[in-house]
Amino acid sequence: MDYTKINEENILKWLKENLTEERYIHCLGTAECAKNLAKQFNENEQKAFVAGLLHDCAKCFDTEKLLEIINNNLDVDENELMNYKTLHAPVSAYCAKKDFGVYDNEILSAIRWHTLGKKNMTTFEKIVFLADKIEPNTRDKEYREKICEILKENNGLNKALLKCYKETIKSLVKRELKICPMTIDIYNNLIDITNSKECK
Repeated sequence: MDYTKINEENILKWLKENLTEERYIHCLGTAECAKNLAKQFNENEQKAFVAGLLHDCAKCFDTEKLLEIINNNLDVDENELMNYKTLHAPVSAYCAKKDFGVYDNEILSAIRWHTLGKKNMTTFEKIVFLADKIEPNTRDKEYREKICEILKENNGLNKALLKCYKETIKSLVKRELKICPMTIDIYNNLIDITNSKECK
């Protein structure tokens, strides 16, 4: 497979052995969705497929293992450690490079930021982020259809991202969970971006 040192058959074998069935199916869906979005927004389809396939490769590691890898190998902001559910993102990027031989920085960055995101993401990073949220295999159909319609609009990528962050924040508030300061910063930034572009 292009952009990896391991062929697709062996990657799929590893994912099937190290992920739950639902997570494996989710990764397949994310890869295809990322590829389709890349085509829609004139990005590299093969790179998007690889990023989607590997974005959750560390998802089923236990928290202890995730923290061990982070503490020994990675520079992760303390705000990112607030929620154990997002720890797999930097570790998945680490594993994509170490275990699957991915050295393309665009792919690694898209994997790295596919959960929390960051301000000023590239088009490629936005595509992988959204593909994770709207792939057809395991995600809510009604939500997916709403995002897909938004993506057709002018400035659709940023509007779709903003919609995702709105829903995430509402869900966190409803469940009385902490909201990472990064999430608030990204949300505010997207408000500014969408408003400024709508005014032009």
